[in-house]
Amino acid sequence: MHFDQRTQAALRDAGLSRAEIRRVSKAVAEATSRDAEAIESFFDGVETVHSDMEMAHSSADVTEHAVQYVDLYTHGAEIRGYLRFDSWGVPVEGGRVLGEEKVELTLGGTVNDRVRFVRDPAQI
Repeated sequence: MHFDQRTQAALRDAGLSRAEIRRVSKAVAEATSRDAEAIESFFDGVETVHSDMEMAHSSADVTEHAVQYVDLYTHGAEIRGYLRFDSWGVPVEGGRVLGEEKVELTLGGTVNDRVRFVRDPAQI
């Protein structure tokens, strides 16, 4: 179960049984796995994506990225992994699907921000 002890206690105080909390926990984990798969599918086979990432030495509102791969894994409600561009990469510390043509990743390391990615730069 991925809920911490305080959350579990609050859910029990709200009237959920331990079995119900386990079912909810499982549903959250399954939804997280589906989102991770959808994010990986978004990047799969795409050579170039566009983002709202602020880049050093650039004044552009939309940034173009050549994508090598994204490798994600899940644990409970967390999505983690690595996004590799043509010449650099960054840890993924979270993510969500914003639609069929837009995803948002929380990137760690040197980016340390939420970044939206699209295939069509007009959709940023």
